[in-house]
Amino acid sequence: MQNASANALVPRTAPMADIQKIAQHMARLNVAALPRNYELFHEAIIGLNAGLAQDIAALGPQPQQAMLDELGLKYRLVSHCGLAGEASQNEASRMLREVAERLAEGLRHREAFARACATILKSVSGHEDQSLAAFIGEVDYLSASLSTVLSAEMEIGARLEDDIKRLETLERGISAMQSAAVADRITGLPNRIALNREIAHLYEREEGFAGSALVMVDIDNFTELNDRYGTQAGNKLLKKLAGLFRKSIKKNDFVARTEADEFALLFSNVGMQDALTIAERLRASVEDNLVFATSDKADHGRLTISIGVALSTDAATPGQLQANARVALLAAQSNPRRPVQAFGH
Repeated sequence: MQNASANALVPRTAPMADIQKIAQHMARLNVAALPRNYELFHEAIIGLNAGLAQDIAALGPQPQQAMLDELGLKYRLVSHCGLAGEASQNEASRMLREVAERLAEGLRHREAFARACATILKSVSGHEDQSLAAFIGEVDYLSASLSTVLSAEMEIGARLEDDIKRLETLERGISAMQSAAVADRITGLPNRIALNREIAHLYEREEGFAGSALVMVDIDNFTELNDRYGTQAGNKLLKKLAGLFRKSIKKNDFVARTEADEFALLFSNVGMQDALTIAERLRASVEDNLVFATSDKADHGRLTISIGVALSTDAATPGQLQANARVALLAAQSNPRRPVQAFGH
């Protein structure tokens, strides 16, 4: 395998061009320059999400922010799920405060009744010659106080039951949004956020992060495939590729879809030679198994991938590990004759 060198690499995309393209499109529609709106348009334009692009177009010029946020939730975009999750958590906090106030209200009613009982008991014991009418009056007052307490308790209990149901609904919603925030909508695999967390956990473990390999995979010419055969066909290929990668990992390994045409696999307890063997096996498996029909029946399409490999032992931080794997991947993309390359080896 050719060593990956950062000197002779040309990135496959120009990030600034993407940013300008998205900014121009948002400006034409008079969409506010909010981070979550940028993610929405990035997914539609750069992520080649035709369904989302059509839904945005259907909103017309100057779409309301609430409508854009609804689309973000519909397509389970991270920032929108986070926004909704934060709103749900704020709502849950507000409801818990109300529950605490209701419980405090119930406690005040009980304390008031206890004081009434103590007062009447003191009155009865201190006035043995008290008339029957006075005694009955005090009992009536005590009975009325008890009725008030019981009525308040029943009302508070009913409202608390309703609050509990609402809190359970919110909890399920928050859990669903948290899951959506770390899952890829098309393949069901973990996404980049989940990968970042997994690598961070790797570096936090007591046994250290030695002996792990990060493998970055890019689908060659995926944009052209989408343009030629349509995003529906492209999504089917992504799902098939995700299924193949799932079968290729062991229990303690990890696979994620990190971008429109990129995947990442994290393997534990492997050295560079083992990691390169795994990478070659992945590449061959993709080329042998992911064949798709084209308009030319005599020429079946064949999916190819480029792969970059980096070891955790060569990186002091999670960010450095991903940067090293990216360097190796760019080297593989720039040299089709060597589609699998390793960082620093």
